Amino acid sequence: MELRHLRYLVAVADAGSVSAAAERVHVTQPNLSRQLRQLEDELGVPLFDRGAGRLVLSRTGRELLPAVRRVLGDVDALADAAAFHARGRVERVRVAAPTVTMVDVVSPFVATMAPDEPVIDVVAGDGMTSAAMLESGADLAIGTDRPGRPHRWLPLAVLPVWAHVRPDDPWAGRERVELGELVERDLIALPTTFTAREALDAALVSAGLSAARLTEAANGTVAQALAASGRGIAVVSDDPRYGLVPLAVALPGGGLLSVRLVAAWDGAGVAADAMQAIAVRLSDWATRTYGVAAS
Repeated sequence: MELRHLRYLVAVADAGSVSAAAERVHVTQPNLSRQLRQLEDELGVPLFDRGAGRLVLSRTGRELLPAVRRVLGDVDALADAAAFHARGRVERVRVAAPTVTMVDVVSPFVATMAPDEPVIDVVAGDGMTSAAMLESGADLAIGTDRPGRPHRWLPLAVLPVWAHVRPDDPWAGRERVELGELVERDLIALPTTFTAREALDAALVSAGLSAARLTEAANGTVAQALAASGRGIAVVSDDPRYGLVPLAVALPGGGLLSVRLVAAWDGAGVAADAMQAIAVRLSDWATRTYGVAAS
């Protein structure tokens, strides 16, 4: 069965006669009649009642016509979508990111996008490399590693990892705390698959330190809730909640405890330029929002 035969059937139904339909689809009347016969033979049912030199849709033809229109509509939609993607444009973008990044970075950025821009679907990518996120179906991945070819990436943002303390804590009036003194306190951290915990563990190993007492919380919100209840200091990259005071964590070798994020995408895909454009915009937004550019 050929799509043009289905289009000829619709043309006859819409035009009301074979001669009018032939002009509409730019074929001769005998050729159009012959190809409609072929369609009937392939389907095994008569689509027209023939008499007095005219073709009129049969009862079967009338009942099949809506299905034929749906098939042609789906084919046209597929062709339009393929052309859209071939131009490097997309209607939906699937972004994978760690949970905290999804909540504090990606979602607020999505809120700034215009209605006619691609719809952003965000999924959690905790514990996954950027390449793994892309291989699992993400169009744009946000992580801490820099994937190799054929993937491309650019620096996205530097997110501070804060030590959140209660407002009545002795440290509440400070702007920062040294890592060495922080580990002497009761700490509340995230599971090891979270980027803030990875940054904390790496800093402790580098400094030859270990936390005296550390409690794991399921996520940053729970960690801050526990800190607000007086169970310790929440070491997370989330924005402060529950009236907690965020302190920067100074590292022994200089610098502050932080998470460096990159945005990665498939550099060989037809939408590579579109993904790069979104990544650049996201990077610019994150820099304006957090005031620290990634490098």
